[in-house]
Amino acid sequence: MKIINYLSIAILVSVSFSCKEKQETPWIQLFDGKTLTNWEIRNGTSEYIVQEGQIIGTTKIGSPNTFLCTTKLFSDFILEFEVLVDSTINSGVQIRSNSIPDYNEGQVHGYQVEIDPSKRAWSGGIYDEGRRGWLYNLEENPQGRKAFKNGAWNSYRIEAVKDRLVVWVNGVNTANLEDGMTTNGFIGLQVHSIGDSLDVGKEIRWRNLKIITEEPERYQNSDNITATLIKSD
Repeated sequence: MKIINYLSIAILVSVSFSCKEKQETPWIQLFDGKTLTNWEIRNGTSEYIVQEGQIIGTTKIGSPNTFLCTTKLFSDFILEFEVLVDSTINSGVQIRSNSIPDYNEGQVHGYQVEIDPSKRAWSGGIYDEGRRGWLYNLEENPQGRKAFKNGAWNSYRIEAVKDRLVVWVNGVNTANLEDGMTTNGFIGLQVHSIGDSLDVGKEIRWRNLKIITEEPERYQNSDNITATLIKSD
């Protein structure tokens, strides 16, 4: 007579499914760590290079805002990356952004997730580059303003699913926006324009850029949203 230990089977099946789900999280590497294949520079003339598995953007006098953009467009996704920025330089990452000839001669425009090492500390807020300006600043999110660390690598997570844009910096929810103006576009790494020669040669570094585009709603961090929802007009 066979004795079947159903509890053991249940545990094994549970562990099996758990491991399978973890292994199959469909991350796609946006940056291969070696080249800028599938990326292109738009608008400005600041330089981007690859070094030690990082993308390094460098400020340049006389250049407008410069963006290193994916050649592929994305709609719904979850994006994660790490960034290290000089404490005197403002930057950002464009999402669902575009550059078309009949809009301000190809000016990059769209949602920008802020990288702000200044005392204002709005890192992780959402700015509408080239269009409406600030959509979600951190004036009413004191915890979010403490999340970004100067002089260190900072981890960002951005969820863009349907009309909802949610941002975390170092695990702290900084922005929670509902806006349906743009649903598709490229991802871009910004080197901001500078007006002072003392700021020439300052660096912004990105690494570990990865994205989920396959059913991103399955992997949303919905249990960790603390920032107030703002619905833009």
